[in-house]
This record gives sequence, structure tokens and C-alpha cells, in this order.
Amino acid sequence: MKKIGLVLEGGGMRGSYTAGCLCWLIDNNIEFDYGVGISAGAVNLCSYALKNKQYLYDIAVTYMPNKQNVGLIPLLKEHTYIGYNYMFNDLLKNIINYDISPLRDIKMKLEIGAFDLNLSKNVWFNQNELDLDLRILKGACTLPMAGNIVDFNGGRYLDGGIATMVPVNKSIENGCDKHLVIITKDESYIRKPAGKKTIGATKFSYPKYPALVDALNIRTDTYYREMDEVAKMVEQNTAYLIRPTKKFDVKRFSGDAKTLEKLFELGYQDMEDQKIQLLKFLEKE
Repeated sequence: MKKIGLVLEGGGMRGSYTAGCLCWLIDNNIEFDYGVGISAGAVNLCSYALKNKQYLYDIAVTYMPNKQNVGLIPLLKEHTYIGYNYMFNDLLKNIINYDISPLRDIKMKLEIGAFDLNLSKNVWFNQNELDLDLRILKGACTLPMAGNIVDFNGGRYLDGGIATMVPVNKSIENGCDKHLVIITKDESYIRKPAGKKTIGATKFSYPKYPALVDALNIRTDTYYREMDEVAKMVEQNTAYLIRPTKKFDVKRFSGDAKTLEKLFELGYQDMEDQKIQLLKFLEKE
């Protein structure tokens, strides 16, 4: 009996594509033995494991374009470009009533990646280690300079995408034989290296954490190395890659409601269009 893993990239607002894909998986009663998520993919993974399509849609489409999430309002209220306090304290906990406590009763093992500044590397939390106050999830999604470091139980956390973006190796380490990998960038996407201004600002903002700067310096290389590994696994039929079949004007921090809706719908439709091949790949025998 083969063990199958689900691997989710982040992508900020582009995560609406992943949300659509995961809603299709729920509708088709497809489950996995293991799941790993990075950044926005971490929240999407929890919502999928909870089998809650409303969470997936509301977070990715209904509320993501809210002006309190990005730009002037969070700058004024939180003194950060991204409104992480609003997202996790107000939106998830109070408006959506995001409850992850049922995750502790599911069979599927989940892992969420976060960059621990004290340890200078990514650390991984399973569903039994996630706090119900969503501090770990918040840290796992908080980008450098865009938000404040999240302190929790002695750890200092930022976005896990700093060190890994497509964590297929975690799925391998957990004994999975096959891996469904969902990413949010279409085939034409080109990741550019971090610019000198970004690196300089990071050095200035985080003088005690040179490993953070080092990780950002090699982040593009890390992404392409991980994607090359996925491509080889696809050729060997040990991985199945899902990515947008169309290009949309949605970036990490920008996207209007109509476009996010279309990207969500594309995720669902891309899965449906590949249903026969996908179901064959996911056979455990």
C-alpha cells in the first residue's frame, strides 16, 4: 500500500488557486496520508484537513482583497505593510471563527514550516503542536519586513518560505511514495533573485540574524532546485504537479475580488480537467 503526500506552496493572494484545488479534493473525497504547507499554503492545508470549503473560499477570496490586509491601513494601524494582526486576530479568530482544534483528531499527519530566527533554519510543527491561538500559523505566514517577528514559547518565527518554497522533501522524509504538489505560479513564471535594496534593508532590519539574509540570498536558487526535483519526480511518476494553466494578474500582495474568484475557479477547473489522470496517479495499489 503506497503512502501519498500533499505538498502546498505559499504565494500570498495567489493561494486562491490552491484553495480552489483543495475544494475539488474535498468534493471528490480525496484524502492523503501526509500534508505539508508553507506560508499561505499552511493555512490552506489546515482548512483542507478540516474539510471546510467555506474556510478555503472565505480566506482566499471573500476577505483577502480587504484593504485592512495590505497597504495604507495596516501601515497606520499596525506599522507594517501587511495586516497580520488583523488577519489572524480579527479575521480568522473573530470573523471566520477559524477553529483548528479538530485537527488533533484526524489521521492525516500535517506539518507546517516556519523559519526560526533563533535556530537559523526552518522548523516543522505537526497538528498537535499548533496552538489554538494561531500564533504558530501567524509566524509561519509573516514575511520579513512586511510584518513583525512572532514570538511563541521561546521561538522567534517568520515565514517558512524564506528557506523552502516547495517542501516536497518533507513529504519524502515522512515516507510518502507519491506526492501531489500544488503551486501557485503558471509555467511562464520567472523568480528573480532578491535585489540589493531588499538585502540591504533586511540586513539593517535584522542585524542579529545574518542567517535570514543568507537564506534570502539563495532563495531563488532554492526555488529552482526544488522545482527541478519535482520535475524529475514527475518524470518518474512519483509526483503529480498542479499549477495554473492560465496567467492571472495576481501577485503576492495584490489582486482584486473578481480576479481572485477567477483564480479560485481555475484551480477547481484545472483539477477537474485532469481528473482521470489524477485519480489514476493517486491509486495506492
